[in-house]
Amino acid sequence: MFFIDLRVAGSGQISDKYQHYGHENPLDDAAPSSSRPREPVVGMKIRVALVSALLAVSGCSTLSRGGPASPVTPVSTPPAGGKVSTGIVSAMNGGLIGGSIGSGLSDAEKRKGLEAEYKALEYNTSGQKVTWKSDSSNHSGEVVAAQPYRVGSQDCRQYTHTVFTGTSGVTARGTACRNADGSWTPLT
Repeated sequence: MFFIDLRVAGSGQISDKYQHYGHENPLDDAAPSSSRPREPVVGMKIRVALVSALLAVSGCSTLSRGGPASPVTPVSTPPAGGKVSTGIVSAMNGGLIGGSIGSGLSDAEKRKGLEAEYKALEYNTSGQKVTWKSDSSNHSGEVVAAQPYRVGSQDCRQYTHTVFTGTSGVTARGTACRNADGSWTPLT
């Protein structure tokens, strides 16, 4: 971490001087330098507060329900019948289920998995599971999205998708950010 000394020296350049405590005249060279330790300026607290304030308003922050920033909130309820539009699903570029955890799944199962990923990201609170189950095999899965956070002007969430074949499961982790049209794009 670095600190910026906001004091200005007489020449108009930023000063790197230190204030010496316990001495009436900090510029007095009579005392040997080893007998008077150099300590940072009293303004260190101001610098720490300034850096803390800058971090608080920086581009990446966690969103909370009661805070000034608006969190990713459920739009209301998932679409009637549970189906998500093809455009929304295709914007996910295969999602996590399009990776290695989806190998061996049918197209219909992958579609159900993508819909579950979208529903977890768009409609559910942190830690809430969205499950899916195949109509024709013993494949199933669950998606869990974490707390939303903001990167610039985009809302993003980390999430996990676990695909089960019988009793064994394989989990993938990823992050997706919400687009202006309501779709989610996974980060690669």
